[in-house]
Amino acid sequence: MSDASILDEIDRRIMLATQEGLPIVARPFAAVAEQVGIPEAEVIARFRFMQDQGIVRRVAAVPNHYRLGYTANGMTVWEVPLDVIDEAGQRLAALEYVSHCYRRPAKPPEWPYTLFAMVHAKDRAQVEARVMEMAALLGDLARSHTVLYSTKILKKTGLRIQG
Repeated sequence: MSDASILDEIDRRIMLATQEGLPIVARPFAAVAEQVGIPEAEVIARFRFMQDQGIVRRVAAVPNHYRLGYTANGMTVWEVPLDVIDEAGQRLAALEYVSHCYRRPAKPPEWPYTLFAMVHAKDRAQVEARVMEMAALLGDLARSHTVLYSTKILKKTGLRIQG
């Protein structure tokens, strides 16, 4: 759990300046620093501190897969025994077309799946081909699997605070 009370007015201004995302420029932290009125190195140090404190989880690009032409997106779900789930997860997470991979508790008998991996592709045929590759890669580590296709785009947002 983080303690946001350790943040000061400069941290608040940094958050307000970046809550819609970092500027898309060669040196985004320098642009934020100019807007906030502090040196670039201080902006970077403050982000590191906020990450260390758990106030900011991560600083990362969040691509819009649809705009990049990846319109067939499927969450693959795998029934993997817990004693081999780490090995299976490492195999899937290493694939270039898997954007995120994580474990979740099963809810048998309706939901036996313990390992989830998001696959992005240009069309469903490509998703299906990739799922076949994944199944071959997992072999006997996975008992069963299915694909849940995206049906709508959800707006992803980052940190939000009041101005």
